Amino acid sequence: MTALLHHLLIVPVLVPLVAGASLLFLAEQRRARIALAVGSVLVQAVAAGTLLYLTTDAMPHMWTEGVGVYALGAWPAPFGIVFVVDRLAALMLVLTALIGLAALVYSLAYWDRVAPAFHSMLQFLLMGLNGAFLTGDLFNLFVFFEVLLAASYGLLLHGAGSVRVKASLHYVTVNLLASFLFLVGIAMVYGITGTLNMADLPARISQLDPGDRALFGSGAAILGGAFLVKAGVWPLNFWLPAAYTAASSPVGALFALMTKVGVYAALRIGTLLSSADVETSFIDVGLFYGGAATVAYGTIGTLSAHQLGRVVSFSVVTSTGLMFMALGLRLQSLTAPVLLYLASSALATSAFFMLNGLAQRTRNVPMREAADVAPMPDVIYHGFGVGPPDPLSPTDEVGVAIPAAMAFLGMAFVCCVLLIVGLPPLSGFLAKFALLRATAGPNLLAAGAPYGAAFCAAVVVSGMAALVAFTRSGLRLFWTVSAQRTPRLRMIEVAPTSLLILACLVLTVAAAPVMTYLDSAARSLHAPEVYVRVVAETTGVLP
Repeated sequence: MTALLHHLLIVPVLVPLVAGASLLFLAEQRRARIALAVGSVLVQAVAAGTLLYLTTDAMPHMWTEGVGVYALGAWPAPFGIVFVVDRLAALMLVLTALIGLAALVYSLAYWDRVAPAFHSMLQFLLMGLNGAFLTGDLFNLFVFFEVLLAASYGLLLHGAGSVRVKASLHYVTVNLLASFLFLVGIAMVYGITGTLNMADLPARISQLDPGDRALFGSGAAILGGAFLVKAGVWPLNFWLPAAYTAASSPVGALFALMTKVGVYAALRIGTLLSSADVETSFIDVGLFYGGAATVAYGTIGTLSAHQLGRVVSFSVVTSTGLMFMALGLRLQSLTAPVLLYLASSALATSAFFMLNGLAQRTRNVPMREAADVAPMPDVIYHGFGVGPPDPLSPTDEVGVAIPAAMAFLGMAFVCCVLLIVGLPPLSGFLAKFALLRATAGPNLLAAGAPYGAAFCAAVVVSGMAALVAFTRSGLRLFWTVSAQRTPRLRMIEVAPTSLLILACLVLTVAAAPVMTYLDSAARSLHAPEVYVRVVAETTGVLP
């Protein structure tokens, strides 16, 4: 049984790889494609959930302090490919499985019929995401980045249209530039240290002479720049709002998670480098300034956007900026709140992208001038698909019968807004409150009073701006009655959106055990001795 669980580490990468390749041979068999695609994602979800459980304190005999290693082919380092799972990787795998499952089920209502290759591209995207979270060396991190990006290029163009083509040109160009920087940084790191194994890097850095260490710092800075570009940090994030808005609803939901891969990579590599030499790590005050500029750009964009999709896209930018600002403060007490905020914001924005696709159906009736429509009371009732009541009739009730579709859209919209803005009682509030609490008080002096105060102000101001923008969008969607009609929703679209909102509710209700798990993840990140030792014992690298 233990050996079987050990091989579980390869499942999140192997299953979507096999499923994606097999789906290419089922172009004319839609039912078979759906069965294989859904089965693949369900297997990935089970594997991710099991890995999450195995990394908790409930299974201390399985892995050393929640760190598991899988060496493919049992090749020794530095030649072998190694997968490593710890609490942070397991968290990201669960997020990928949840959002991937929701996006896949949502797409079955329409989007998977536009092109037969949709399911294959989705599987390859999930393979790239899972591989990026599990890999234990820099080169394979680059490989999995390119796999998920190649799949995302096809998914962004899914459905064609000039808007998507224009947005994809910017998206592809910027990400190719980031990939080039990534490759240059990897080459410099390997040329100086002779290894790309993440667990081996801290020991190699400590053996470098001052000149080589300065050159290694340059390579690490280039790597950090590539991660920031892929995460959508200003100024090279101009492509993000247009691309995410142009993408189809399920693809936009997946893209909301893709920006978090850059955050994950920066946190993973940055903390490993910091354990060896703080000066060579790119987690410093420069990260704070980049995050602050990103928050400013996202906040201004949120207030200036008129389409709900663009508002949600700019909120993705803002959330990324807040996370990098928090990491730039270099407070260990902030890492667990950052991880909670990462999980909550990824789930909420993914749900909002899918909700946006449903809510836009209320706007299908052409806009008319006020002079061309019936008096306002009649318009209000007709907007909900019912006639105005007759006040003289004993059978007519005075009021509006709100259809179930409108009730769901309204409640889901409110939940998503509360999560993104950070208002009580959902997990978005808990995450932002934890960020503020970890920064204020005694930690304010440790972070530097101006920096800590600026971060707290950014959290509050960006939340207020998002509240204004989403309130304005909500009024346009649900109260601009001259262009409103009751949409027809399918359960296959409602259920995935509800799943992600329910996941945020679980984060709220189970806040205590979730924070305990995230605190353990934060401690292992900032003190990676166990991570390094377990990988060294498995692969033969020198600790």
